[in-house]
Amino acid sequence: MTILVIDGQGGRLGKQIVEAARSQFPDAEILAVGTNATATATMLKAGADDGATGENPVVVACRRADIIIGPLGIVIADSLLGEVTEKMALAVARSKAERILIPMNRCDNLVAGVNAQSIGELVDDAVAKMIQTICQNR
Repeated sequence: MTILVIDGQGGRLGKQIVEAARSQFPDAEILAVGTNATATATMLKAGADDGATGENPVVVACRRADIIIGPLGIVIADSLLGEVTEKMALAVARSKAERILIPMNRCDNLVAGVNAQSIGELVDDAVAKMIQTICQNR
């Protein structure tokens, strides 16, 4: 199983996702793709198996992932303060992988019906959804 974690800016959310995924799925391949080098480095330090930065790595990794997880903005062009390109958003949206999108309610993308939660609470919920997805696919 290949889990693709996509994050931008400082990679703080991605770091927490990688750490949680690694503890729950020690045998999974965890790929970290940052929209910038700082985000990638942060996720690699957190325990991702491999990492890359930028538009083309997002496109390529989306083809081989079983699960894609990251902030909601990874499917919205120009989000994450402009770090997500149209090509990136399209690659995530068209991927055959299960997508677990975390509603950060930042960068002009607000999700109705979502209460303010800490990043830790959001990551816990995302990991629970990953577990549910993996159990259903076995």
